[in-house]
Amino acid sequence: MTTQRASEHRRPYQLGIDVGSTTVKAVVLDGNCRLFSDYRRHNADVRASLGALLADVERALPGARVHAAITGSGGLTTARAMGIPFVQEVIAGTEATQRLHPEVDVVIELGGEDAKLTYLHPTPEQRMNGTCAGGTGAFIDQMATLLHTDASGLGELATRHTQLYPIASRCGVFAKSDIQPLINQGAAHEDLAASIFNAVATQTIAGLACGRPIRGTVMFLGGPLHFLPALREAYKALLPKADAFVTPDDAQLYVAIGAALLAEKEVAKKARQAEESGAASVDARSDKLTTLMERLAAAPVQVESPRMDPLFATPEDREEFMARHSLDVIPKASLDEAEGRCWLGIDAGSTTIKAVVIDSQDRIVFTHYASNEGDPVAAAVDIVRAVRSALPEGCEIGRSCATGYGEGLVKSALTMDEGEIETMAHYRAAEFICPGVTSVIDIGGQDMKYLRIRDHAVDSISVNEACSSGCGSFLQTFAQTMGTDVRSFARMAMESESPVDLGTRCTVFMNSSVKQAQKEGADVRDISAGLSYSVVRNALYKVIKLKEPSDLGERVVVQGGTFLNDSVLRAFELLTGREVVRPDIAGLMGAYGAALTARMHDMGEGTSSLATIEALEGFSVDTTRKTCRLCQNHCQMTISTFSNGERHVSGNRCERGASLERVPKKSDLPNLYDWKYKRIFGYRRLTEKKAFRGDIGVPRVLGMYENYPFWFTMLTALGFRVMISGRSNHDLFETGMESIPSENVCYPAKLVHGHIESLLDKGITTIFYPCVDFEQKLTESDNSFNCPIVATYPEVIRNNMERLAEPGVRFISPFINFGNRDYLPAHLSKTFKEYGYDIPVDEMKAALDKAWEEDAAVKAEIRAKGVETIEWMRENGVRGIVLAGRPYHLDPEINHGIPEVIVGLGMAVLTEDSIIDARLERPLRVVDQWSYHSRLYEAAARVGDEPDLEMVQLNSFGCGVDAITADQVQEILEGRGDVHTVLKIDEVSNLGAAKIRLRSLDAAITERASLTADSDEEAATGTRGEELAPASSVGLVSGAVDTAALRDPSGDAAREEEARHIHPRAVFTEEMREAGYEILAPQMSPIHFRFLTPLFASAGLKVRVLEHTTRASMEVGLKYVNNDSCYPAIVVIGQLLEEFISGRADPDRTAVGITQTGGMCRATNYAALLRKGLRDAGYPQVPVIALSVQGIEDNPGFRLGAAQIHKAIQAFVIGDAIQSMLLRVRPYEERPGSAMELYRTWDGYVQEWITTGRVAALGGRTSYSKIIRECVRAFDALPLRDIPRKPRVGLVGEILVKFHPDANNHAVDVIEAEGCEAELPGLMQFFHNSVATAAWDKENLGIDGKQRYIMPIVLWALKKYEKPVHRAFAATNGKFEPHRPIEEMISRSQDIARLGNQAGEGWYLTAEMVDMIEHGCPNIICAQPFACLPNHVVGKGMFRALRTRYPEANIVAVDYDPGASEVNQLNRIKLMLATALQSPDARDGEVLHLVDAEEPPGGSGAVMLGMPTVPRRRAAFR
Repeated sequence: MTTQRASEHRRPYQLGIDVGSTTVKAVVLDGNCRLFSDYRRHNADVRASLGALLADVERALPGARVHAAITGSGGLTTARAMGIPFVQEVIAGTEATQRLHPEVDVVIELGGEDAKLTYLHPTPEQRMNGTCAGGTGAFIDQMATLLHTDASGLGELATRHTQLYPIASRCGVFAKSDIQPLINQGAAHEDLAASIFNAVATQTIAGLACGRPIRGTVMFLGGPLHFLPALREAYKALLPKADAFVTPDDAQLYVAIGAALLAEKEVAKKARQAEESGAASVDARSDKLTTLMERLAAAPVQVESPRMDPLFATPEDREEFMARHSLDVIPKASLDEAEGRCWLGIDAGSTTIKAVVIDSQDRIVFTHYASNEGDPVAAAVDIVRAVRSALPEGCEIGRSCATGYGEGLVKSALTMDEGEIETMAHYRAAEFICPGVTSVIDIGGQDMKYLRIRDHAVDSISVNEACSSGCGSFLQTFAQTMGTDVRSFARMAMESESPVDLGTRCTVFMNSSVKQAQKEGADVRDISAGLSYSVVRNALYKVIKLKEPSDLGERVVVQGGTFLNDSVLRAFELLTGREVVRPDIAGLMGAYGAALTARMHDMGEGTSSLATIEALEGFSVDTTRKTCRLCQNHCQMTISTFSNGERHVSGNRCERGASLERVPKKSDLPNLYDWKYKRIFGYRRLTEKKAFRGDIGVPRVLGMYENYPFWFTMLTALGFRVMISGRSNHDLFETGMESIPSENVCYPAKLVHGHIESLLDKGITTIFYPCVDFEQKLTESDNSFNCPIVATYPEVIRNNMERLAEPGVRFISPFINFGNRDYLPAHLSKTFKEYGYDIPVDEMKAALDKAWEEDAAVKAEIRAKGVETIEWMRENGVRGIVLAGRPYHLDPEINHGIPEVIVGLGMAVLTEDSIIDARLERPLRVVDQWSYHSRLYEAAARVGDEPDLEMVQLNSFGCGVDAITADQVQEILEGRGDVHTVLKIDEVSNLGAAKIRLRSLDAAITERASLTADSDEEAATGTRGEELAPASSVGLVSGAVDTAALRDPSGDAAREEEARHIHPRAVFTEEMREAGYEILAPQMSPIHFRFLTPLFASAGLKVRVLEHTTRASMEVGLKYVNNDSCYPAIVVIGQLLEEFISGRADPDRTAVGITQTGGMCRATNYAALLRKGLRDAGYPQVPVIALSVQGIEDNPGFRLGAAQIHKAIQAFVIGDAIQSMLLRVRPYEERPGSAMELYRTWDGYVQEWITTGRVAALGGRTSYSKIIRECVRAFDALPLRDIPRKPRVGLVGEILVKFHPDANNHAVDVIEAEGCEAELPGLMQFFHNSVATAAWDKENLGIDGKQRYIMPIVLWALKKYEKPVHRAFAATNGKFEPHRPIEEMISRSQDIARLGNQAGEGWYLTAEMVDMIEHGCPNIICAQPFACLPNHVVGKGMFRALRTRYPEANIVAVDYDPGASEVNQLNRIKLMLATALQSPDARDGEVLHLVDAEEPPGGSGAVMLGMPTVPRRRAAFR
């Protein structure tokens, strides 16, 4: 691959190096002539591989001098080591593309762990995967391994496919869960390969395009797209609107070529920067290659990865551990020693098959544990043959039982006697080995299960649903990556002395942490031990959600193949502080439990129906596929017909699909999901003739599942023909996919885009989709908000769907408050008038009256149906499941047929709103602020009281609100002695996990009922049934529940005393204040919050602000806060709790303070989360002081007088001024560090002034105006370098993540280090925004009352406080600028985000971005907590509109979360900064035609895209 040139060549060559996540590449150019190029895997040893590669360059071009530049995800540390410039890889790729292919508009690039999308025209913009690494090269490698091939083999298979299956590309490990059952069912590998590629393409487009369409000429770059034509075809199929596709011959080298092209520019730039900073000039000459190699070899390894304690402190600890675990041994014998009747259990898992035979002496006489090689039936047939042929005379199989994923398939194929749900099989095995077991933890290949046992019955079951990092296959993948097997990998961990802390989140991102650790020279032993800790932490925090080891009970059994790994077992014992039992058959427990189940149910006569050896002669299976058309779900069924005449159907949601009848009848069991869906949408629209106002489209989405009867009735009464969009399906999602701006918003929201597209496709040009901020208040809740997504998603649609801007299309989306009926007629009449419909207020009022009437009738009918269903259940002795979700969970595309699965299990399905009866005791721990969720709480109370009802809560992946509500529902149920089951659902139908949960719940209820029946004589005589209230006693009055008719007021107090979910609130009293209690306050904005301590001291309050977060406090947050809560909650609550846990704060003399917003965002409930955390950690006595403008809670001991409030506002105004000046001067300071010295001086002066009203250095008593004036003068006088102004970069977003350096990983420092100037909005503006909307609220939301008059006065007063800053800034000749008035910001941003967006930062976030762009700061980092609901709308949802209006806007959204990859965040920020720093003329270099100096000989290497573990195949490339 080399070409020689004379070494005396005068001009230096350009060397470009690309260090990727899995490979290193190098290219040497001489002008447009390519002298050398090579590409190789580094197997995580970057230094050695790069050294060898450079040695090859030196051999090819002896004595060459080069200008070098380095790029790639692993390039930064290497660049420092070699002393050469680092170029952001997307910038390098863009440079190569623009110079070699100027016609390209969009570049799609896939790497080993990253996916990138670069838009070149009209405005350059670059995207990278942020929170998930599904759908990258490593993912394709993992999938290829599953199909026993490599990536190129996968490519060949895909070309012959005939159909596609939906597969989760969101998570590599879940994709396995989707593919494995398909493999087990016999799906063609060709179809699976094509489905994998389709999933990858979908992931890139849905996850990275984020609302910006992919049009024009598209270029494919990166290894996977270069080597796999079938993958390119998958993208082409999903991008029908692109004009052309380009795939360069040397796509895998493009980034390295770009680095080579930029090398000279980078050297010149470095020299210029050095000159500006007055440093010694940088040598702009070239380097010898040998010099670069020497620097690389000599550079010290930088260690940044944190470390943890070793698994064993001393050799004695290890010996004690090994000895203790060698005791848990089950008696065994060989099969020829078996006696009497025997019982066989087979556990057909997702990737393995296990079998156990026990004999009449309770000995295990046969075991089998092996991979199922993708064919569980063949594997099971071999097992039965082996057992049958080896059984000695006089022994027989009395009964057999199957369990596991493939239970149904194997049971039918081998005519086994019974099947048992795997959770029960695991429990029985554990109970047999360790009688009285209290917890069973099972970690398998891709699943984790936790069974909590109470009174010898399974009390609750948790399985991993949304993320499977930390299961067995995860360790296996890493072991392979390191070139070893799992057993040796585990042994190495036991020897580790300093395990690396690798975090707990995504498997593929953990790869980055592992690689980082390897680059720092971490030993494989340390990495293996670190991964063992990660597996256990994931199980503990994500699945078990363990707070205290005591929750596990005294007897803990751990099992599953992963626990055979001693290091995982040890990490579990260390982290829980428990000694646990690991049976020596940990990997066989499912099969052992199945064998015990067979023995338990054996009558002792006859023989098993298990297939005989003769029956298995010539055994065959015929697999066919068909689509069931019996309902609109259109299940894709796989039908396996066995040669023994049995058949097995999978893929069907209900029993009808599996039936042999021509038209199978529907089950008689009530399914209120099905009934309510039809009731909500079963309306007949007007005929065209009668619809005098024409057609109006309504999308069948989100809140319409609640309010469609209302809107249909109103619009029909107004003479519109209402055209509702069709039923949801996956194709509809794909239709709207390219306009979805946020990759991690919930699936119900993603579907909206497809529904709007389908209405437009039908030629409907007027669409009505209102923003409903408030629902009706139908329960005793604290408020009746909708969640931010349901309320304001029409704003996202309006700003992201380009077809809505076409001429003649009208999108009507007024803001609505259903809590105020009186203002609606005039408000809606005015709204319709704006769109050309003249509807008088009287006509509108009449239409609304009909709508309210219909709405009440529907709600009453739903409750009547609930009464009828419960009566039917009791007459027929059937149990019911209340499937509690949001109204839109009725959509079969969203619930994936779970209601049908429940009916198939023989239980009735009810909705939460069909059974509520106002029996719930209040106050709740949470602020009951969302209307749909109030019903969940009410329903939970009833379910907990009635033995024949159980609750299953549906939770859409990414639903932030459920992080608050799920815990409260659980407390209500557990307070009544009931079980809480949550099912997480996503765009991908993973019914396997849901079925396991539902069948386990069913089995657990049955088992509990039989135990109760045995122990409770009353139950046997039937007196228990009388406790149930007759269903008809539920009051059915009007649309609202008539609470008076349902309650006996005298019983209220008694009932509240009994309610175990109500905990008395510890209040901060006057006595506590006088006793000098310390109040802990979390940090939010370091500059401003330093002024709080002296301020509160003047009010007699001893406040301590916690300055920094640490890894330890983050771990505490993860442990005590629901992990789906937003990042700020985890940061802040972790910080506060860690003070008590560490012993730094005395829980008996300390209170904690936290702010409470009172809006529709989750921040209103931080106080509730904090109280739960304190209680779970054992500090229920600590008072929580929740501070809110609305005064939601009362704390008598915490009072601030007018003087303190006055001073607090002054302090925050001064804080804003200091923050703004410090950021303005620091990047230009003449003497490094002088700006911070000046800041520290003035921080001291302001604290002194707050305490005493004096500043000694300013001559004693000082007025507010004077301290501001002097402070501004001091900053204005700071000596600065005389250089041009640097690019300005704004940091906006969620308030804590924006201001708190620890929460945003010190983004301001990164901005300044990269040569830019940072800008932050002021804290006072945040208060302005919250008081600026009173007039708008009255007009559009009908919110009246005192605040309408008070708010404008407050705004006027706040502005008065800022006058002195404005005057002082004006005297600096424009060096320091005050922020613009809030009214001006509103007027400039209203057409993008309207004032009804009031969740989180709301409309103000968009206004901040508009303001920055218009005032010379077009580069913006929008920082948001992962899955922050308001930011899906006002952050990511507005980017497209901003870019359309301001082509120069360069915005990146960065998600923050405890498990997010810091390297990844940094890459995305640097990428944005690189664009900011690039001069506009640099984008238009001359077109380049590369030629090779001499055609290199064809080399060969493995086609591998991510993980270096696939069997090698040959492929030639240049």
